[in-house]
Amino acid sequence: MKSITVYDIAKEANVSVATVSRVLNNTAPVKKETRDRINQLIAKHQFQPNALARSLFKKATGMLGIILPDITNPFFPEVLSGFDKEARRRGYTYFLCDTVSSNEDSVDQYTRETQYLGVLLEKQVDGIIMLGGRIDLARPQPDLVQDVLEAGKRVPLVLINGNLPGTRIHRVMADERLGASLATQHLIDLGHTDIALIGGYLGMTNTVQRKQGFLKTMKDNGLAVNPDWLLHGGFTVEKGRLFTEQLLRQPVRPTAIVCMNDLVAIGALKAANQAGVRIPDELSITGYDDIPFSVNSIPELTTVSLKAEELGHTAALMLHRVISKEKTPLTVTLKPELKVRGTTASRPLRT
Repeated sequence: MKSITVYDIAKEANVSVATVSRVLNNTAPVKKETRDRINQLIAKHQFQPNALARSLFKKATGMLGIILPDITNPFFPEVLSGFDKEARRRGYTYFLCDTVSSNEDSVDQYTRETQYLGVLLEKQVDGIIMLGGRIDLARPQPDLVQDVLEAGKRVPLVLINGNLPGTRIHRVMADERLGASLATQHLIDLGHTDIALIGGYLGMTNTVQRKQGFLKTMKDNGLAVNPDWLLHGGFTVEKGRLFTEQLLRQPVRPTAIVCMNDLVAIGALKAANQAGVRIPDELSITGYDDIPFSVNSIPELTTVSLKAEELGHTAALMLHRVISKEKTPLTVTLKPELKVRGTTASRPLRT
């Protein structure tokens, strides 16, 4: 069977090859009746454009790369969902690169990020999105920064949250300090004065910024912070459980806990339940991220939404504009939103 080409489609539709190309690539307006006729012929012949030939002609592949640290963390699929919808709407497909390391894996996360940057450049992607990993480090090593800068010289790059100090790379970010401040102020407005902060890693910018938001809000309200109630060292459910157990063993307990993410908050809920502490009557808990699990916990979790899907959508749109050489701001900042649900209530009376 003869292979159908763009020339065959153009001849049968009685239009120029350029008109067929405009319909295929959606690069310029075409009359509806002409567009419909061409699309009918494309469907009739099950015509598939030669992607390699098209990439050589346009000097573009229509492919993007997205590098993230752990697809099993529910926050990242939410970001990916927004990215996917906008990327597909703009005509892109993409390579998904997950840098998480298993227990049997000797390759660390940052080495894998570097490997993936190389692979994506070899695949001649039109642009790369990065989130998590090295861009979340408060003080990344110079070689980690240099790897990204070298990639950025060859293709457009967009970072989601995080940052690389001393660089000018396009990025979309949520206001992490504001998010923590919203959660803390909510608890203070409910009458809480004894508030703990748990989770996160102090070497990561998201933890540093959220902690800054918490401390400033406490200070602005004239409240003291108990250093024994500042517990860091992880973003997992298990860490949330362990940190909360530690707090509940102390002679004076906090009446509220601000958690660095929703997984930590779920661990805190678990520890409180196992200790017979009623939520929110005896202890209020807030999360951070607004992952889907937050509305399925019992009680439903009060949390800070970072608008994960909007982050992904905005990053894809920004990357497309940079690729298209459109004027694009270097940084776009999204405002988080507090979602008040069932894990927070007025401060309990001390007995």
